[in-house]
Amino acid sequence: MDRSANLDTEELKMTREQYILATQQNSLPRTEHPQFYPVGIYGWRKRCLYFFVLLLLVTMIVNLAMTIWILKVMNFTVDSPLVLQSDRNVTVNARNHMGQLTGQLTVGADAVEAQSKRFEVRATESGKVLFSADEDEIVIGADRLKVTGTEGAVFGHSVETPHIRAEPSQDLKLESPTRSLVMEAPRGVQVNAAAGDLKATCRKELHLQSTEGEIFLNADTIRLGNLPVGSFSSSSSSPSSSAPRQTIYELCICPNGKLYLSPAGASSTCQSSSNICLWS
Repeated sequence: MDRSANLDTEELKMTREQYILATQQNSLPRTEHPQFYPVGIYGWRKRCLYFFVLLLLVTMIVNLAMTIWILKVMNFTVDSPLVLQSDRNVTVNARNHMGQLTGQLTVGADAVEAQSKRFEVRATESGKVLFSADEDEIVIGADRLKVTGTEGAVFGHSVETPHIRAEPSQDLKLESPTRSLVMEAPRGVQVNAAAGDLKATCRKELHLQSTEGEIFLNADTIRLGNLPVGSFSSSSSSPSSSAPRQTIYELCICPNGKLYLSPAGASSTCQSSSNICLWS
């Protein structure tokens, strides 16, 4: 039993010595040098990075130089207008979100063509539509349409307008060189010359016809020039050769509507000189 106690005492002593030795070793200053780990890019990685930066800088310089060259060649400046030039033609296209062509403007050597559903020309200040064209109609919205050509305006079909007027101090002329000129209106046609003469001239015949009403001539003086003068028939008594010159005539009318003059007498002489109606 004493031996077991001695063994326990020795083990306790050894454990205490080990603890003291370990504590002394921890309290002693360390003489080892600390290790440093470098941070950054070194070696071939650093060279590659410098190469890519240099390549990017060169690309930017070339891109800037090309942009300046294009602006110089195309004459893109702030104060001058944009000019598009081509040896053949210049075409501007407009497309929708699906890529379909919705409008096209082509400027060529022979013609300027525009293809779209509707073409409009508007005023700069007011925005008023001066000209518009689509598949159904052409509208001219200007206050005045002026045609300065020597041949005037040529229309293949009818023209509808509420008013035709010539310029101030100018004559208005309606002419059909090879065919007829027809003016029709269901409620009447009015021709008025407020401060001048009204002349109707034709080569052959001038017809004034009223199917249901009358022809009304209202003037202080009505002159019918170059009317033929009828002669007395052989059966009727003729004036003597010593009679004074005839200055008064009677206006007569044939059954076909022809007018003629007959020398006036005490009574009507139209029947006596009606032989002129046989010549018409």
